[in-house]
Amino acid sequence: MRQILVFVPLIVVLVIGGFFLWGLNPNRDPNAIPSVLISQPAPVFDLEAVPGVDVPGLATADLTDRPDPAVVNVFASWCVPCRAEHKVLTRLAKSEGFDLMGINYKDRAEDASRWLEDLGNPYKRIGFDLSGRAGIEWGISGVPETFIIGRDGTVVWRFVGPIVTEQAQDELRAALAQARGAGV
Repeated sequence: MRQILVFVPLIVVLVIGGFFLWGLNPNRDPNAIPSVLISQPAPVFDLEAVPGVDVPGLATADLTDRPDPAVVNVFASWCVPCRAEHKVLTRLAKSEGFDLMGINYKDRAEDASRWLEDLGNPYKRIGFDLSGRAGIEWGISGVPETFIIGRDGTVVWRFVGPIVTEQAQDELRAALAQARGAGV
């Protein structure tokens, strides 16, 4: 029995090391983590506007019974990939003609306001999620994350990470076209 107990710490270290190596795998795709929201109604939430930003807040009601799908982007001023993604989403919202909605996640109001003033504000509505509660409801794993919400308020697509590569932009376009064509 004593000989078996000697190997327990070694086994624990190997298991923890295995999870660590799996997490560092450069071929691991964070988008492969499925979202339970796909094909489900958008979460119920009601967020106030970001103080100091001249656009209204965001609620579930703003994402339902729409003439066109909406794109919801979860972002923060402290998020470096969000800054890189911002200009791409601004351009795509104009060129693809979609309403870009935002959820400002765990940010300070003055930082978010300054960030949007410096980079421009492409959002039709922005909900201020200081507590992170809406982020939990959306099941985000970090920022940025982007969702497409069909006309009926159903979540039809999710992307984890910044939409900066051509592949990511093509995925967004394809999902948006599918949402528009399906009448969802």
